[in-house]
Amino acid sequence: MNNFFIILFHTYLSKLKTKSFLVTTIITAVIMLALTNMTNIIDFFNKDGSVEKIAVIDETGQVFVPLKEQMKAADNDIVLEEYKGNANQAKKAVEDGSFKGLLEISLNKEGLPAASYKAMSIADSAIAADLQASLQQIKTMMASTQINIAPEQLEKLYAPVDFEKSAIEKGAKTEEELNQARGLVYVLLFIIYFAVILYANMIAMEVATEKSSRVMEILISSVSPIKQMFAKIIGVGLLSLTQLAVLLLVGYFSIKQNLETMKGGFFDFFGFENVPASTIAYAVIFFILGYFLYATMAAFLGSLVSRIEDVQQMITPMTLLVVAGFMMAMFGLGQPEAPFIKYTSFIPFFSPMLMFLRVGMLNIPFWEVALSIAILVATIGFLAVFGARVYRGGVLMYGKSNSFKDIKKALQLTKNE
Repeated sequence: MNNFFIILFHTYLSKLKTKSFLVTTIITAVIMLALTNMTNIIDFFNKDGSVEKIAVIDETGQVFVPLKEQMKAADNDIVLEEYKGNANQAKKAVEDGSFKGLLEISLNKEGLPAASYKAMSIADSAIAADLQASLQQIKTMMASTQINIAPEQLEKLYAPVDFEKSAIEKGAKTEEELNQARGLVYVLLFIIYFAVILYANMIAMEVATEKSSRVMEILISSVSPIKQMFAKIIGVGLLSLTQLAVLLLVGYFSIKQNLETMKGGFFDFFGFENVPASTIAYAVIFFILGYFLYATMAAFLGSLVSRIEDVQQMITPMTLLVVAGFMMAMFGLGQPEAPFIKYTSFIPFFSPMLMFLRVGMLNIPFWEVALSIAILVATIGFLAVFGARVYRGGVLMYGKSNSFKDIKKALQLTKNE
């Protein structure tokens, strides 16, 4: 048992001290701080109160004033100025940087507004979209006047239909709860997806690196393969929990500091304000089980290659399974009750994401969750036994080895020992 803990802590500490791990953790933490402080960052760069000035040539003589008022209500960062010169002079003013763009307004054959917007670059579509939306409202008002529609009638015409959604099933989530659950599950699915791919790949690389240095021949003679394999899996697992704990603490305290500025937007949509304890518990359970499932696969697949360069090719099918589960989960966010989402959530390779999706967004019977977890645990147990046999023979295989046919060779070597 001492050898097990020696390998475990060696794997954990050696990876913990690597520059790549430290740099990745720091960069990710900085990105998280930037995202949670996005409002403050935007305010910092906009503290000079700079606005975008748009030159307007109004050939109609009646659109500029209502358009200016409309834009003032829609966006304070865009200021319209009526230009008294001709179009060529206005274009030169735009080229000189005096104005962000030029808006020319005229009337079409029906006597309704038509406009042309010119700028040095039209890559910034937000300004043009705001101008178009404001002109559209003015055009609607002018058209209603032409056909003698009263403003009250027009308001009634464009008023949205009253439409309420409610669930008959007892205990079903409300629309607001579903939106919050959808946002929270979306974020946690990304965490599960990237963590499983990143750390499973790390295990495969760890095994392949030791094998390429011939250290494996010494280790395999002193430690049983299942102890060695799970020592590495748990060691990298502790590393992943350490990294996630650091990032979650940084995110938690940053969100707590910026709670007031985040209300009413991103923060409310993703449902971080009232996170159900059961959702977090299931996220942890499915994250750990998903990790062990794919980490076990990655360990014995990594033992089949002799060169680090062949690792990615060997674990590509495993990676595609994770990607497939993630893509189905993204579809399931909009249709969590779809039959294929329900049935595939019991397939162990997809359960960590799909069953978690269903648990987070639906009120499903506990036996379904328990059955999914039981199948997942049984699959991990099978892969552990099978993987240990492949691992024991695989680490003794050298030369070009990048095919799944080598699993049979590895099992044969294990029998011959």
